[in-house]
Amino acid sequence: MREKSRLATLLVVALFGGVIATRAVTEPKNDFRFSIIGDRTGGAQAQIYGRVWREVDLMHPDFVINVGDTIQGGKDGSAESEWLELRPIWERYQHYPIYFTPGNHDVFSDTSRALYERESKRPAFYSFDYQEAHFTVLDNSRTADLSRAQLDFLKQDLERNKEKNPKFVFFHKPYWIALLALGNTEFELHKLAKQYGVQHVISGHGHQFVRIVRDGIAYMEVGSSGGTMKAAIERGHGFKEGRFYHHVWGHVKGGKVRLTVKEIDGLKGAGRMFKADDWDEKGPKFDVGDPAIDENPQT
Repeated sequence: MREKSRLATLLVVALFGGVIATRAVTEPKNDFRFSIIGDRTGGAQAQIYGRVWREVDLMHPDFVINVGDTIQGGKDGSAESEWLELRPIWERYQHYPIYFTPGNHDVFSDTSRALYERESKRPAFYSFDYQEAHFTVLDNSRTADLSRAQLDFLKQDLERNKEKNPKFVFFHKPYWIALLALGNTEFELHKLAKQYGVQHVISGHGHQFVRIVRDGIAYMEVGSSGGTMKAAIERGHGFKEGRFYHHVWGHVKGGKVRLTVKEIDGLKGAGRMFKADDWDEKGPKFDVGDPAIDENPQT
């Protein structure tokens, strides 16, 4: 009887040991950092965009990815010269791979799309791996949402890379905001993200930081990294409404993603930094005041 019990115990240990070993093998071996840069236009604030890049450079990311609207665009005749003006930036920071997302200011015609692809050295939509993570970049620069062709590409891409972990999807216009705000999770993008285990869907366009989580998928609109917010600020919209200049720092460790939002320093040194998780659809879940501003130490 004791021998049978001992054999049963050994069998359980072997089985559970195998499960633990299998889990250890399948855990992705990721350990990298990357920066997400928001819109530079419309209405570029050159000093802000330059400061963003200087801060990013000091943090030494493994790569940089943006959310679109790099040039002001809108006219085929002037778009090329606008891209040429930015070449010194790409040359200065060429030690980092830079991945671009097409925005409506970048791609607004067939001619501008060809120019965008030439200058960014990226197709209008594509995907790439970094270590064991997977990134899909889509193009909705000339549509209100994602076209049938883009959704088909996304499905095929995620199917080919379903074992990758974690997964990110980038595109410029955040049409998901209105749908999720209304409680709609039946749109195709969300279904695909849920089916294939996408952790983050990231957009730009609105010059406003927005973050909404549904079914474990974090949707995030990265706000302005140089595009003007003057009109919004004049209407009284500020930090609590996500109207502040910033960029995002990402750290992927194993299958976990940590995103940190870095506000660009402003008046009196206000340059708040917070975990993206500390912001939900109602705004910041923390006290946005800086007590140091009101301190008057007796020294």
